[in-house]
Amino acid sequence: MKTIKVIFALIFALILAVTLNAQAQSIPQMKESTSMYSIQIILGEHIITGSLADTPSTRDFVKQLPLTLEFEDYGSTEKIAYPPARLTSQGAPAGVNPTIGDIAYYAPWGNLALFYKDFGYSKGLIRLGHITSGVEHLKFPGTKQATIKLISND
Repeated sequence: MKTIKVIFALIFALILAVTLNAQAQSIPQMKESTSMYSIQIILGEHIITGSLADTPSTRDFVKQLPLTLEFEDYGSTEKIAYPPARLTSQGAPAGVNPTIGDIAYYAPWGNLALFYKDFGYSKGLIRLGHITSGVEHLKFPGTKQATIKLISND
């Protein structure tokens, strides 16, 4: 009797694993390769560095670099600026929950966003990457011009 229970438990576990795997495969996900882009944001005398994931949206952004943009505060949470051309949202999730240091693109408005505070889920927000050092330099009042450069494509 104990052997039969073990066999049924194993069969149930196998069926559950196959079902969960099939469901996970059907959920659209943003495909990212392990390749990363390293960027530098020059903000006055401060240097901010970041890594960008290799996604279709990021590749559109990287094609525009180097860029000099005017960053302004938005909601005491992020600095935003508008790149000259819109980025694709192909393969991107419907939205993300940004955290401190996220580099993102808000597709509905066409703006780049650098988060210096956490924020809630935002539909249409696409995470491009993350600031690796210097996020504290984003807590400035008013607007500032910054130059974004590609440092390497790892």
